[in-house]
Amino acid sequence: MTSWCRLSGGRFSRPRSGGRGADVADRGWASAQLIEAAQAGDRESIAAVVHGAHSHVRRFAEHLCASPQDAEDAAQEALIILYRKIGSLRATGALASWMFRIVQNECLRRVRLLFDRYDEADAGLATSAEEEVIRRLEADLVAQAIRELPDVQRRVLIMRDVLGHPGPVVAERLGLSNAAMKSQLHRARSRLRHSLDGRNDTADRPHQA
Repeated sequence: MTSWCRLSGGRFSRPRSGGRGADVADRGWASAQLIEAAQAGDRESIAAVVHGAHSHVRRFAEHLCASPQDAEDAAQEALIILYRKIGSLRATGALASWMFRIVQNECLRRVRLLFDRYDEADAGLATSAEEEVIRRLEADLVAQAIRELPDVQRRVLIMRDVLGHPGPVVAERLGLSNAAMKSQLHRARSRLRHSLDGRNDTADRPHQA
């Protein structure tokens, strides 16, 4: 995974005290003035905006992604996007919501990739174009339903049922007792089943003219 600090030739470091980086040192998210300078292409300002966003982006990823590794990767990807596309941000006050959506999409994409890998491993049976569309729609529904689970339940479900880690390993990595891990897994499976049943019922309901 490419680290965002490599994008400027290894020169991304903590913004110098008293420079434009001072606009993010205390408050976290960058000031409107700093964002405007970054949008205009000022490299020091871009570095300062990315630096100020780092802790917030990591927190978003830790809450939204399925595993610590996914969170780390998604945060790095989001910061790379911020570095490269800050000029496309339309409103200086929308940085936080923009980054939240980017991280959310990255986490969801990684859940989809997990399902794609399992599908590719299935017996290699040929499928029609229609079957492929249905399969991808179903994977999207499952991924979306998993993303909506509470943080701990989502991580337990992904690590246990999708990645196949043993229960004791999942419990240890998440700092849970085995009993608590099993309880969270049961709740996650129940919520996921209920969510998917509800989505299928809605999809099957005829539309009124």
